[in-house]
Amino acid sequence: MTEVLPRRVRVGYGLGSVATGSFGTVPGLLLLPYLTDRLGITAAVAGLMVFLPKAWDVVLNPIAGRISDRSTSPAGRRRPFLVRAGLALAVLFAIMFAGPTSPTVIAGGWVLLFFLACASAYAFFQVPYVAMPAELTDDYDERTRLMTWRVAILALAILISGGLSPVIRDWAGYRGVGIFVGLLIAVGALAAWRGTDGAPTRDVVGAGGSLRDQLRVVWASRPFRHLITTFVLQALATGVMLAGVDYVARSVLRDKGMSSVLFVCFVGPALLVTPLWQRYAERRDKRRGYLISSVLLGGGAVLAFAGMHLGAVVAALAVAVVGVGYAGAQMFPMAMLPDVAAADARTSGENRIGVFTGVWTAGETLGLALGPFVYAAVLALGGYVSSTDGLAAQSDSAVTAIGLGFTVLPAVIVACSLFFLTRYRLGRQEPA
Repeated sequence: MTEVLPRRVRVGYGLGSVATGSFGTVPGLLLLPYLTDRLGITAAVAGLMVFLPKAWDVVLNPIAGRISDRSTSPAGRRRPFLVRAGLALAVLFAIMFAGPTSPTVIAGGWVLLFFLACASAYAFFQVPYVAMPAELTDDYDERTRLMTWRVAILALAILISGGLSPVIRDWAGYRGVGIFVGLLIAVGALAAWRGTDGAPTRDVVGAGGSLRDQLRVVWASRPFRHLITTFVLQALATGVMLAGVDYVARSVLRDKGMSSVLFVCFVGPALLVTPLWQRYAERRDKRRGYLISSVLLGGGAVLAFAGMHLGAVVAALAVAVVGVGYAGAQMFPMAMLPDVAAADARTSGENRIGVFTGVWTAGETLGLALGPFVYAAVLALGGYVSSTDGLAAQSDSAVTAIGLGFTVLPAVIVACSLFFLTRYRLGRQEPA
């Protein structure tokens, strides 16, 4: 067993989630409404524009992992990527929302170009960041404690960025959102870089062979296949729900102010229940906790379907149940991934942690990117009408599509993920 990590390292590492949480949340929450209800782009095209840059990350992330695996920087294998890519991402995000709003083709092209640049910078921040825990400690429970800090700060970052961004949009426009989120990303990147300075790291021999060979070896890990498939499906479900928050508030609940309320109910519970999920993992089992939280995630979505027809308060309470499940569905897999990567390193003697996390973050990115794309497709099927002022009247079929896409569809996706989660077997001692 390794020594307990200093509190400074735990907190410093966790603060990197301010950057990942802000960039992972706000585009999924507001970029689709920005395209459909500010730039006047049709729902189907807007969904594709949100999806394509993130799909590029699916290709880029394993490459970023491989590059960071081979880094020999005296400042640390992963740390230099945090500050360089993180600050680049902050600037690019602010520029993305600072472009023209007409004509539609030019405005849309601006967003697509800079969102692609943001996605590229994010790959070189996120992948090294997610790879760090497996090198900071080889202790099963210490990785859980490290992830608890990360998920708690992640929840707070998501709460602040996602909860305040709609308010800032209504007050200062989308350009204000770009500046606000850009600053959050910069703070998170700098804090993680500074906080992990001098942190202990495990020295594992870099893996040989080509990237294709390493990807093949990584995918051959059965625990990893089951874990990542579960996580990607749940990222898809989460992405679908996040994409629907603004639409549900405006078109179903008839109160755009409910956008922030629903979002806070989705994320807020994590601040309270994440430490409880950690205790459960230490006293019981990560896999069992992941199963329970997944059931709450999907079950809460079903409750939200009924809640939308019983008023805003009931709908918000149902979304809070989703939030309790979401907290565990974030913490447990994040704590289980380093277990898989560390088990592989012990048995192989080679460092494939960056490749593992590259594939992992590529999968997470794909799931979250598909969320708005799938939700936009549901809107298009329902006949949603785009506009440049967000005031277009919506048909009954469009309102129905907005509600079903926000509740029933995510619940079905989560139910499918349980098939793979029940087949995950790696525990405290089992090899990968």
